[in-house]
Amino acid sequence: MKILIYSLRDFEQPYFDDTCAKHYSLLTTSKRLTETTVALSEGCDGICIFTSDDARAPVLQKLSLQGIRYIAIRAAGYDNVDLQAAAQLGIRVANVPAYSPYAIAEHAVSMMLALNRKIRLSNSQVHQYDFTIRNLVGFDMHQKTVGIIGTGKTGAVVATILHGFGCQLLGYDIERNNSLASNLGLRYTDLETLYSYSDIITLHTGLNSGTKYMIDKKAIMSMKKGVMLINTSRGAIINTKDVIDALETGHIGYLGIDVYENEKGIFFEDLRNKKPADKILDKLLNMPNVLVTPHQGFATHEALQNIATTTCNNFHDWEMNETCPNELNNIALI
Repeated sequence: MKILIYSLRDFEQPYFDDTCAKHYSLLTTSKRLTETTVALSEGCDGICIFTSDDARAPVLQKLSLQGIRYIAIRAAGYDNVDLQAAAQLGIRVANVPAYSPYAIAEHAVSMMLALNRKIRLSNSQVHQYDFTIRNLVGFDMHQKTVGIIGTGKTGAVVATILHGFGCQLLGYDIERNNSLASNLGLRYTDLETLYSYSDIITLHTGLNSGTKYMIDKKAIMSMKKGVMLINTSRGAIINTKDVIDALETGHIGYLGIDVYENEKGIFFEDLRNKKPADKILDKLLNMPNVLVTPHQGFATHEALQNIATTTCNNFHDWEMNETCPNELNNIALI
């Protein structure tokens, strides 16, 4: 089987070289999958893509005409793939649903701690030999109420970590995890209640038509004044403009984001000599109570190894005509 990996970064390369390259004819490119880069995969049986790649219907149609039969997403999210179009074209699609919930959960909690204890400001001050702490006063995590939106694999790990801090846990999910309630004391509730009682809100849900911009002006107005908001899921779950307005008024006290709704072409790139014209991002980066990281939550050795291994296994299952447990095409039929 011949495979092209789109959007491959230098930090991913060794993991795919050690795993997939032993079994397949592997081609790589740092370019994103778009209508104009489809031709790069000519002669391949399958492609591997990331969250920044464009797999909408027009792109899939061109891939199909080239003979592409398989698309492996090296991520859990699949909002960038038109699954219905893929199913109609006979292109099989799979993801990596559980490469490491610990990686993203730990990153989310680290953002909470960094914002709370003002680590960014503290680091800046001491490098200027300012060792005062009047601007660095935070709060105890103990007994604070944390609302977890999305209590799947990652949300469950977040709940476990925060339970260790002695936090009060609220949860919202369409599918409830009863073990979190019985073992950690997490209480499931509706969104309005979660918003109104939470000191910290952390997002661990996928992006779809029901979750896009779920954190908007109306939702924010239901939240506690001074709430901390953490997003390590997908950028468009929050309406960034509405969140900035709330940061400026103080209704949102802290914001930590590892994802950004306009991150394509920005995150994963070195733009020191080519600063993007993005006023929204500029404003976020200049706010002292905002922490932005470049979609690095998944970037641990363990997660990257699991991503490469599971991606390779997905291709193997297809090649051997075996059942692929991570296949997504059936979702398009629901």
